[in-house]
Amino acid sequence: MTYEWKETWLSDVNPSLKLIITVCFFILVIFIHNPNTLLLIVVFSFLLLFFYSGHPLLFLFLYCAPFLLLFVSSSSAMMLFGKGDTTWFQYGIIHITEESFFRGIHLGMRATVFAVLGLLFALTTKPVRLFYSLMQQLKFPTNLAYSFMASIRMLPIMVSEFQTLVYAYEIRGLNKDKGISSFYKKLIFFSIPLLAQAIRRAQRIAIAMEAKQFKTSGKRSHFYHIGFGKTDLYFVSVVGILIVSSSWIGQLEWFIPVSDVRYFEASM
Repeated sequence: MTYEWKETWLSDVNPSLKLIITVCFFILVIFIHNPNTLLLIVVFSFLLLFFYSGHPLLFLFLYCAPFLLLFVSSSSAMMLFGKGDTTWFQYGIIHITEESFFRGIHLGMRATVFAVLGLLFALTTKPVRLFYSLMQQLKFPTNLAYSFMASIRMLPIMVSEFQTLVYAYEIRGLNKDKGISSFYKKLIFFSIPLLAQAIRRAQRIAIAMEAKQFKTSGKRSHFYHIGFGKTDLYFVSVVGILIVSSSWIGQLEWFIPVSDVRYFEASM
């Protein structure tokens, strides 16, 4: 399924700068223990995703649907089995306390922030611009960069070939069998042609790169030149405002009556 999407100012941000700031932001989120601050970061992250990614809202909702499962799976274990002094519910090994409940919520929101910002980065960054920027700004090895770009371009082709094999499998009426033997036959039927085509295509790419005098050493010229501009300064400013405003408003404890979810056991 394909759809049209429009580029926004986030698409013009230098990919290397965006990658570095996103990774630093992930590390910063790990050290945030105030759930109010994290809740505001979640809200701001969703606002950036829905209003500045340039993708249709319907598809964004579909992309974000698994995040609910991620939130529940991340928070439930901590809620049900975490430590705490104020017991809300206890049955067998299940022990829900006030401390474990808010710590579970905090853990779920942290996982959601990682997922939303990761999706925002993926939706607003073109792979070609990313690898050209990595080569030009961060001196990423050219052989690895071009290998990644070639592998990414192969993915849609492999998906198309897989779909063709599925149709061929159905036409031959081979999808009626059940059980382990049928699964083994399907595995052989799909894996060998796909692997053979991938090896053949990789060999063609290698021959083409050698014919064009592709070398891993020496200074290289680039078809695309990725630099810095006003949108980079705008992006840094937005991230800074997001962090400062979330931290300041989060201290007021307007949303969750806890300022630190960490649990410290009382010393004897």
